[in-house]
Amino acid sequence: MVALLLSTTAVLANDIVIAGGRVIDPETGLDAIRNVAIEGDKIVAISEFPLEGDVVIDATGHVVSPGFIDLHSHGQNIGDYRMQVIQGVTTALELESGLLPIGDWYDAQATKNLPMNYGASAAWVFGRIATFTETDPLATAGYFLDVQGRTDWKLDIASPEQSERIMALVEQGLKDGALGIGVNAGYAPGFGHKEYYALAELAKKYNVPTYTHVRYASNTEPQSSFEAVQELISLAAITGAHMHLCHINSTSLSDIKATMALVEEAQAQGINVTTEAYPYGAASTVVGAAMFSGPDWRSRMDSTANNFQLGADRMTEDELADYQANKPGTMIVWHFLDEADPAALSLLDISVTNPATAIASDSVLWSYFDENGNILHYEGDEWPLPDNVFSHPRSTGAYTKILRSYVRERGVLSLSEAIRKMSLLPAQILEDSVPQMRTKGRIQVGMDADIVVFDPAAVADLATFENANQPTVGVQTVIVNGGFSVRDGELVLNAPNGRAIRNVVAD
Repeated sequence: MVALLLSTTAVLANDIVIAGGRVIDPETGLDAIRNVAIEGDKIVAISEFPLEGDVVIDATGHVVSPGFIDLHSHGQNIGDYRMQVIQGVTTALELESGLLPIGDWYDAQATKNLPMNYGASAAWVFGRIATFTETDPLATAGYFLDVQGRTDWKLDIASPEQSERIMALVEQGLKDGALGIGVNAGYAPGFGHKEYYALAELAKKYNVPTYTHVRYASNTEPQSSFEAVQELISLAAITGAHMHLCHINSTSLSDIKATMALVEEAQAQGINVTTEAYPYGAASTVVGAAMFSGPDWRSRMDSTANNFQLGADRMTEDELADYQANKPGTMIVWHFLDEADPAALSLLDISVTNPATAIASDSVLWSYFDENGNILHYEGDEWPLPDNVFSHPRSTGAYTKILRSYVRERGVLSLSEAIRKMSLLPAQILEDSVPQMRTKGRIQVGMDADIVVFDPAAVADLATFENANQPTVGVQTVIVNGGFSVRDGELVLNAPNGRAIRNVVAD
């Protein structure tokens, strides 16, 4: 291939050169040994000939990939970002749930030294909570978790006056730069169909996606996962809105063949529906979530208390009842498929390996028990994270698990396809409405210098459900906007490289 150079000056005056790595660009199909030069925050040269730079990274035997883009990342504290960036994530977005007021959240994030790019949607569920509790929303996870004991915002149809306030709050979020509308319907499944239709129309008006956790998770009808996915697709078809379906793996449970077929057929007909999945047979949610209620939820979800895990231990029925009654906002891990069972693993693979499915982590907050047994979220800046914190392993291992299990060990994804699903595809899902994403997810001259360098023979997730606090290994370098966030396999503390990913909408 002909060397791609901007100029002789660029060759001689590069800030960073990544030398001798296997460069994979999923958009152009480049997969060859190349040298990559970075100046400022951009890639300025890709060459088969030597390049000079102030800093030279020896990438021999390593893969040079676009940085991974996470469309579904709830952990927005510094420790959460660090656990993500060390596995190659360069952009982490809170889209499924979102936050309000979005301007307050962006302002707060801008004051921190964040190692990766960040952004969020306008949280419809925050608008619902604010309306039903007659409060002003707060752009914190606590605002959502603290009202899990109430059922009105989860199950009641909004009055015309309430609907007006909900929509006004969400629309203001879009005007303030939100990346779309987060529709966390699984946590408020009783909302009206007209309300969902209005959200889709609002998204179409502002040319942004909705990001939906569908309202039902059930293997059986009525109110099945199939029905919920069908509802989402119908709104995309009727309104023309881009409707993104969050974690199709966990909301489909064992009915993934049917729901994935729905998505494929919709896409084949040109309906603007996209989706994502994470590579685990367990979810993380609040113990008081609406889906874990009603007389038949166990049979509909093929679940008992033993499917729930808190910290390192599975729960008993008495513990489950106690937490649901007294601490419904407690974050737990819920096992919906047993990956040790080949049949269950094959169901998970249907979602993860589908060419139209992006990889997204659904990373969650890191938590710990205080001296009274209460669960608190870790918001400190200690690194490594304190020994007593726990989370879902997807909070630090989703992307490296793809590279270890799906690519290297089981061979169900090629390396180039895995990289496409973790970088280019998520960028493409957003780029029609978020111009910043048009220069991400690619290794090309002129693109953003968001790059990960990893050893394909050694990269691995170490996190387990019993001990998720084990950082990934095998990632040599992570560069975000031209600056090091990981160098020589070590986190660069307080690297201020992250930038806001923010939509620009016209009133």
